[in-house]
Amino acid sequence: MSTPARIEAFLEMMAAERGASDNTLASYRRDLEDAAAFLASGTGGLAAAGAAEIRGYLEHLAGSFAATTQARKLSTLRQFFKFLYAEGLRGDDPTGTLDSPKKERPLPKVLSESETDRLLTQAAAEAEAAAPGTPARLAACRMHALLEVLYATGLRVSELVSLPVGVATRDDRFFTVRGKGGKERIVPLSPKARQAMSAWFAERKRRPNLVESPWLFPSSSDSGYLPRQVFARDLKALAARAGIPMAKVSPHVLRHAFASHLLQNGADLRAVQQLLGHSDISTTQIYTHVLEKRLVELVQKHHPLAD
Repeated sequence: MSTPARIEAFLEMMAAERGASDNTLASYRRDLEDAAAFLASGTGGLAAAGAAEIRGYLEHLAGSFAATTQARKLSTLRQFFKFLYAEGLRGDDPTGTLDSPKKERPLPKVLSESETDRLLTQAAAEAEAAAPGTPARLAACRMHALLEVLYATGLRVSELVSLPVGVATRDDRFFTVRGKGGKERIVPLSPKARQAMSAWFAERKRRPNLVESPWLFPSSSDSGYLPRQVFARDLKALAARAGIPMAKVSPHVLRHAFASHLLQNGADLRAVQQLLGHSDISTTQIYTHVLEKRLVELVQKHHPLAD
């Protein structure tokens, strides 16, 4: 059976037994025909290709396609050769020893220090300008406190909005946070975060319906605390008022900013790992891209043979 005939048999099986859609079948066909064209000069073509020949094809793809596309094409080949083996058309599966292309981790979105300062300044100004005792004052003080605490601690948004009120009444210098896996960590609060928290507490105490809540940021939601989606929505609106594109801002972006700005200013990677609550330092290492400029400047300034 020729390679084109085997491709057709594979596609028929995917349609009849797997219920593959027309678009999926078309994608499989393109991937297999591209591979067949590349391997046509080999003995037996695609259907008889060995692991080394397929590896050569994948290396060829690496020069033109993203890792996600390479992985998809390899997945098609795996299914094709698994079908040939199951049907007795081949005695082996040459893709069994091939590794999938590693996907590059995208760099996190990060606000600059000046943009973060504009955002915090806007929140502080709105909290100060709102009339005491009004709903606007309550919302503005809450947003200011949320932002200052988030930027001071790098908490995950789920950790932030679900903080119990007790964390802020024990010691205003630190929060004890229960993160992923029930692991606790201690995060320090900056003076500005403590001031914003004090103003929020003052407004919170004026509301009888909030005073008895066990949550630091109460809400009428089913959970009893501020939904993270509401915080994210209000944060984007604040960013727009501060003249920052809404697409650039989210609670997670501020967590990234916390880590990146610490590293930019000389913090130790292990310390940042502990503050973020990462169990594995490899997760924290995604932020090391921000160190490149500082390290280059350090070498240029201090290395005896630098220009």
